[in-house]
Amino acid sequence: MTTTWHANADLLARYASGAIDDARAYSLEAHLMACEVCRSSFAEHADKHTLERAWEGVVDRLDAPRPGIVERGLLSLGVRNHVARLLAATPSLSLSWLAAESIALGFAVVAADAATASGRGDLGLLVFLVVAALLPVGGVAVAYGPGVDPVHEVTLSSPMQSHRLLLIRCTAVLASTVALASAAALALPALDWDAVAWLLPSLGLTLGSLALSTWLRPLVASGIVALAWVAVSIVAAFNPADRLVVFRGGGQIAFLVLAAVSALALALRRDAFEQGVV
Repeated sequence: MTTTWHANADLLARYASGAIDDARAYSLEAHLMACEVCRSSFAEHADKHTLERAWEGVVDRLDAPRPGIVERGLLSLGVRNHVARLLAATPSLSLSWLAAESIALGFAVVAADAATASGRGDLGLLVFLVVAALLPVGGVAVAYGPGVDPVHEVTLSSPMQSHRLLLIRCTAVLASTVALASAAALALPALDWDAVAWLLPSLGLTLGSLALSTWLRPLVASGIVALAWVAVSIVAAFNPADRLVVFRGGGQIAFLVLAAVSALALALRRDAFEQGVV
């Protein structure tokens, strides 16, 4: 790919200090990925101490001889190299994490089967729906941030803005979890619309966790959302009239509203991720 222009020193300086708008920042980021000349010029405006610390922390990982299974799979799907590398490093997209999610869903399916056999099918289905809706929140909790992301230094030194990387990673986490939960739902005793009633709650909880992450670290925000969800589920479990009330029409509407409000909050507060909140 050839470039037809080069960024001037003033533009690079304002980008380094965060003094340009998002549209110009996105354009410059895309240009920097393709233009070696501008990357070299930009190095003159970057914080040398921060860059040195960042590269010291990731040099071993960057020198890895070959990409892993997840990264190779992403590359085969046409994902760009730098995005595939940052996605593959997401802890909640690792094979061990996906295996743990599969085991959790397996136990939930077994619990649903056992409850149905004992005549308490609604309680068993509730357990599965609660677990399926909660798993993406756990994935979001360890998708990004210091202390949980093994290549956090890479993300800080990459030209991609933090909120964009977080959203890309969380979308991938949500998609993988939905795929696993959907496959597990096929093993439930009864296949009807109740088996997929977790989809909208899962979206609402995930977006709610992301929105709360604009004020708190993702791990803390996800923990709060998870505790609130478990508390609501326990209350529902003691409702003899309808244990699945939170997954009925009124509950689905509430989660739709939560998803919409959370998406709006994310759009308005996306700059919080660039200000060291996470």
